Amino acid sequence: MKKIVVLISSLLLLLPAAGAQESQKINKKNLVIKEWNSDPKGGSKVLDHVTTYSPEGKKIDEVEYGSDGQKWRKRYEYGPDNKVSRELVYDNRNKLQTYKKFEYNEFGRKKVQYTYNAKGKLISIKQYEYIAQNDVE
Repeated sequence: MKKIVVLISSLLLLLPAAGAQESQKINKKNLVIKEWNSDPKGGSKVLDHVTTYSPEGKKIDEVEYGSDGQKWRKRYEYGPDNKVSRELVYDNRNKLQTYKKFEYNEFGRKKVQYTYNAKGKLISIKQYEYIAQNDVE
């Protein structure tokens, strides 16, 4: 009995902390997130990744950097359903390399991803399958 009381007390103490984390979500409207790498001695910082969000809070641009500059860039376009309709991938010189188009199922999850080269030729199709597994005890 004593173990149960301790367990329940511990769980009750964790609940407010979980709620506090939930309420501290970042407002992504017009947000730019920059990620930096630095050496362990606190020396120079090097820009690693930049993510940009729209006034509506949607991710619209991502850029990955290396020591010699931009590695790649992704732009995101949204459809009327507010889901990503296209993802465009650019190289280190901002030249379009590939782009992806998406279809979604009735639950709003990705159903099919079509990948095209820069000239519009379909190069791959990825299908998503969602399987709910029940807990077995």
